[in-house]
Amino acid sequence: MFVKQLSVFIENREGRLEQVTEVLKNEEINILSLSMADTTEYGMLRRVVSDPEKAKDKLREKGFSAMLTDVLAVKLEDKVGEMHKMTHILCSQGLNIEYMYALASKNRRAMIVKASDGNTAAQAILDGGLELYSNEEMCW
Repeated sequence: MFVKQLSVFIENREGRLEQVTEVLKNEEINILSLSMADTTEYGMLRRVVSDPEKAKDKLREKGFSAMLTDVLAVKLEDKVGEMHKMTHILCSQGLNIEYMYALASKNRRAMIVKASDGNTAAQAILDGGLELYSNEEMCW
């Protein structure tokens, strides 16, 4: 029901993002989706990857602050109103959407969602007629 999201805190300076992507490349870990937010000094890189446990371990070995978080990967069709359907389902349950970002590939289309209560959000999504990707489906 949940997907493991890899979050990495990185210094906001030249070359730091490249170092993170190099670790993943060298370990043959595919980046499926990502979101990056920054402040003047630090950035938060959130992503769904093909092997989240290995990615976390390898990044930590290289000195990065990395952690895993449970998020939802909500399957959405490519049609008008799908995003509203999802947000309406969550808001009608009194849930806050803390953040979200898109995942789109040849085989998958989803919104990666972090809600204020993941279990309630997952059940609401399913009860509302939408589907969720499992971690196994995302990580191949």
